[in-house]
Amino acid sequence: MQPTMYGYMRVANDHATNDELLRIKHELTEYATREGFCLGEVFAEGTTCSESAFHTLLEALKRHRVRDVLVPSLWHFARLPGLQDAMRQHIEHETGARIWVVQGQHR
Repeated sequence: MQPTMYGYMRVANDHATNDELLRIKHELTEYATREGFCLGEVFAEGTTCSESAFHTLLEALKRHRVRDVLVPSLWHFARLPGLQDAMRQHIEHETGARIWVVQGQHR
């Protein structure tokens, strides 16, 4: 049985089409499968959501003991490199999860 990993993405604007979202989810699914994982839930941060997908992701990681998170690129955490690192470290410190990044195939 393959271990589960969660996905996280940030939707840059309210005009993102379903096709764009499906394309990103497909990219995450392919990457997860290639690395030997099953992609579970994908948490999507939008500009109009009242609840933080990032917070929901953290709670799900703790509750279900999933230890891997996949993002299309670090930009999906934040635009500023310092904030990207802070968010990555926060996930790792709070949950022990490992961050995987599709763009550039870095881990």
